[in-house]
Amino acid sequence: MERLNKNAPTVKLSGAQKKQLAELDSKYAAKIAEREIALQGEIAKSSAAGDFEKMEALQKQLAVERKKLQVEMEDKKESVRRKP
Repeated sequence: MERLNKNAPTVKLSGAQKKQLAELDSKYAAKIAEREIALQGEIAKSSAAGDFEKMEALQKQLAVERKKLQVEMEDKKESVRRKP
């Protein structure tokens, strides 16, 4: 543990920073859920119509969008952690 702290010391977060991080988690969880709901509806329609190529494309799109939003959230969280 001591070696780990030397390489990457733990950062003490203020109450405001913790609140901002929690807000970012909540905001991005909502964004991800919104995209999932929208695309899951389209995926279900494609599946019911037998359009499996479109269904696969929508599933890939969902995965890409989810990953993009997660990366965006982590970038914003990292900037909050760096603020004094």
